[in-house]
Amino acid sequence: MTTIIDTIKQRKSIRTFETNKISNEHLLQLQDYIDDEENLVGPLGRKCRVELIQIKNNVSDKGIKLGTYGFIKNHQGYLVGIIENTKMDLVEFGYIFEKVILFATEIGIGTCWIGGTFNRNSFSKEIGVSDNEFIPCITPIGYAKEKQRLFDKTLRYVTKADNKKSWEELFFYEDFETPFLTQQAPEFEIPLEMVRLGPSASNKQPWRIVFCKTTKQFHFYLNHTPNYNKLGFDMQLIDIGIAMSHFELSCTEVGNQGQWNIANPGVRVPNEHMEYIISWVY
Repeated sequence: MTTIIDTIKQRKSIRTFETNKISNEHLLQLQDYIDDEENLVGPLGRKCRVELIQIKNNVSDKGIKLGTYGFIKNHQGYLVGIIENTKMDLVEFGYIFEKVILFATEIGIGTCWIGGTFNRNSFSKEIGVSDNEFIPCITPIGYAKEKQRLFDKTLRYVTKADNKKSWEELFFYEDFETPFLTQQAPEFEIPLEMVRLGPSASNKQPWRIVFCKTTKQFHFYLNHTPNYNKLGFDMQLIDIGIAMSHFELSCTEVGNQGQWNIANPGVRVPNEHMEYIISWVY
């Protein structure tokens, strides 16, 4: 049986798919997953909606053309995420939608987080979006083509998708001046590594975590990229949600119990771009 840690390690962005359709069995599994309301509730109780759309030649069953501006090839459909456009809604969206993507990965479906290069209007028309709803991200779905295009390899190189930041850049002990060492909390080495391996917009990896041993808390911060919020929402909030999902799922798998809590610890931040978001208390 594949573990969630294995699935996190295996997941990668797929932009070129096989031309064959997704099997009915896999479509049913995906639909059952997103129909289960428990799977679409974030750790703080906010709810997300996810719609499964099948396409043929980039056109839905309703006859609506659904485009991704040429980045994706041969995909057989989409999973579309819908939630309100507020700060913590976007954080929880990242948490929820990454769990959907990991489930798809587990059953052999290829995915790719897309937040900027798709036509929101056509997707909104396809699924019906109310005034208070917003589509932050989608993912194409299909079976990954074994040999990816030169374009895909070039894009991975340009975005440095395979270059992850070091532990010293991401994880800290008690303050932002002291790097975290695994011997300070060895039971959390795997969950932190799963955070480090997580996907993020343009591979910015904006999460920073400060471990406070005395209070038994991991404080999650967002290191905002200046001038990055140009899509009408802060995509890097979603990245924090992705990091949270990887951390919690991995903690559960290795037997570390805990819960999320918002209580700013007052740790001195290194610059004005660093924002406290949430804490994991164990």
